[in-house]
Formats: sequence, structure tokens, C-alpha cells
Amino acid sequence: MLHVDLDAFFASVEVLDDPSLAGRPVAVGGAGERGVIASASYEARRYGVRSAMSTALARRLCPSLVVLPGRFERYGEYSRRFHGLVAELTPVYEPLGLDEVFADLRSLARLGVEPVEAAHGLRRRLLDELSLRSGIGVARNKLFAKLASKAAKPRVEGGRLLEGEGVVWVDAATEERWLATLPVRALWGVGPATAAKLERLGLRAVRDLRGVSAATLARSVGPSMAATLVAFAAGEDDREVVTDRPLKSLGHEETFARSLVGREALADALRTQAGVVARTLRERDLLARTLTVLVRFDDGAQVSRSQTLGYGLDDEGALVELAEALAGSIELAGSVRLLGLHASGLRARAGGGVQLRLDLGTSAHEGPPEERAEARQVERAALRDAIDEVRRRFGRDALATAGELSEDGVEVATQRGGYPVGPEDPRGRR
Repeated sequence: MLHVDLDAFFASVEVLDDPSLAGRPVAVGGAGERGVIASASYEARRYGVRSAMSTALARRLCPSLVVLPGRFERYGEYSRRFHGLVAELTPVYEPLGLDEVFADLRSLARLGVEPVEAAHGLRRRLLDELSLRSGIGVARNKLFAKLASKAAKPRVEGGRLLEGEGVVWVDAATEERWLATLPVRALWGVGPATAAKLERLGLRAVRDLRGVSAATLARSVGPSMAATLVAFAAGEDDREVVTDRPLKSLGHEETFARSLVGREALADALRTQAGVVARTLRERDLLARTLTVLVRFDDGAQVSRSQTLGYGLDDEGALVELAEALAGSIELAGSVRLLGLHASGLRARAGGGVQLRLDLGTSAHEGPPEERAEARQVERAALRDAIDEVRRRFGRDALATAGELSEDGVEVATQRGGYPVGPEDPRGRR
């Protein structure tokens, strides 16, 4: 198994596109008070800046930090080229987000390809053809390959940047050493919450898990995670590389620089999010049957509402109808800090949409929300196709709806790939 992890991917792309940033501490994220760092260059990491850190804290640690808004379409372009190079090595690969990939090299043995040599060759191509540095781990399973890629990357110690090996091969002796010395937080899937639960049981290191039964662990972390931890503590991981993992959901969330107050402000934000989700669905030739609205208030309270339909949607107006109805069922107990719109129950568009017919019995302005959504889905089909074709040929901002026009021109919001960077400008939304 091989695991490739690109170094400081978003920040690296920004430096490639603007060489004047080279050598400076750079981060991609939200620049507002509620912004979050999504990626930090190694120059920024020397000051302690890291991903998932609040931008406010990052600026205190590094006053000269350059914070740039995410350009996820641009990162997607580099990611596709990255995946293309991996595919030339082996067709059996599994993307994890934009900047990570697992690959199964077992089929290359009959061609006389040595895994470590293949890893070095891929790393050279990533640097030569994309100018992107990476850490690559090679091991007998996903667990150790992931740990190895992290060990292969540069690291900051005492404010000094130490170069990594680039490629790390995990032999049996290395496996035993890591299992004896690594903290549980290093294991796949163990986040801060799970680590805290394990620490309350006195389990801080991987070696502490040995001899603990799955039944004992299950009372704190659940049966599935318990079984996984027991296996990992023994160095076992039977997960295969999955080449065609179906997408289960997609969505768009926004943390607001200035919290939303009132139904009108909420509806305006939902319309923007519906446009993002609808365009993403159509770009991937998908329809969604379930829509979920997520609201988080300033006091931290979080509420969500969902509805599942008997037909699929990919139209912005249809999504707005349902989203506003779902949001309308949520009591606005205070100002809204975060709003999210998520589509699930996904299926391929071919043969799975709403059949065009003339007897719906309602217009797009009458009936309950689900019927209005269905009517909009049908009535706007030709318009959707026309807008999408123009944008494919001439660019995303070649054509806009009224809601996408501003004093600065066309502003078509895009999906940010699941990276909650938060708002950039304290005067408005990202």
C-alpha cells in the first residue's frame, strides 16, 4: 500500500501562482475574526500556525502572516493532475480529498516494479511536473502507509524546519517500534474527542490498548471504533483501496463574520447556498432526494431539519423552496453564526429525475413546498441546461442570475470542498 500526502497543498498552490509569496508565511483560510486556517506553509508553521486554528490566533502567533481566501477550483485543477500522475502508476487508487491518495501497488509485482522505487519516482514527477512536494508512505496496509507518509514530511521542531525523508518504507521492525511508542492520537480516526475518552480510561499510547478487550472499549467509543482500535493496536488493518467510492452527500456551510439576524437574512444566505449545491450536483450529474438545513447559533446550540422526497432535485429554485420551508420550522432563538445546506440520498441523474409532464396540478408558486419544488424542477429544466452549457463553454461567470450580480460584477459562489475556512471579510459573507 502507498499513501501520498501533498505538503501544505493549498498554500503551495498559492505560492506557485504568485512567486512573490515564496519564503513568506502564507496561509489559506478566512481572514475575519471567525476565520479558520485551512492550510499553512511551512514558513507559517515555524511560528506555530497550523490548520484548523482560528485565524485570530494565527495572526497573534505570526503578525506577518499572509492570509489568502481559498480558491478551490484552482486547487481542484492541481488535484486532478495529481490524481492523473498516480493513475499512470496504478489504476487502483483511492482519493481522500484533494491532496491525499491511497494506492495499491500489489498488481505491479508481476511487472518487476519495486514499491519503494515506484514511490520515489512518483514523488519526483510530482515535483518536476507540478512543482508540488509530498510525503509518501509505503507499507503492507493502510494504517502504516498513512503513518509513514506523515513521518516522511517536513516537520517543525523548536521553530526550526527539518526536512523529511520524502519516502518512508515501513518494515517489520518499524511497525513494532511505532506500535510501542506512538500515542493513540496518531491512529486513523482518533480525533480529540475519542482521544479524550481513551485518556479517561488511562489509554494514552497505542501500547496501552494491547490487552484491552473490544467490549471494554465499546462502552466508551462504541463497538465499531472499539473493534478498529483493537485491530490497529495489533498492527492489523484489512481495509482495501476503494477505487469507486460512491459520494454519499455534498453541501455548503458558511460561518458568518457578522451573525445573521432574522428570517430575511437567513433566506438570503440559503439562496446563495442552494445555488452552490445545485451547481455542484449538476456538475457531477447527480440528483439529491434528501435536503438538510443546519443552523448553529451564537450560543453554540445547533439545530437541523431534513426532508426526503420521492424524486431527485438539482435545481436551485427547487432547493430554495425546500430549504426555506425547513428553515422556517426552526425557531430562531438567537442570531445565527453558521448555516449549512446539505444534499444526500444522491443518485446518478440518468433515468433518475423528475419525469417531464404537464399534469403536475400545481405551479411553481402554489401548493406545499415539496410540490412547488417539483414544479420548479420540471419548469426550469431547459433553462438549467442552457445556463450550464454557457458556463461550460465560456466560464463560470459568463452568465449570472440576478442574485449573483453585485456592484463588482458576477459573483458565483463555489463549493469549498468541505473545508470550513470561515468568512474572509468582516463586512459580509465569503
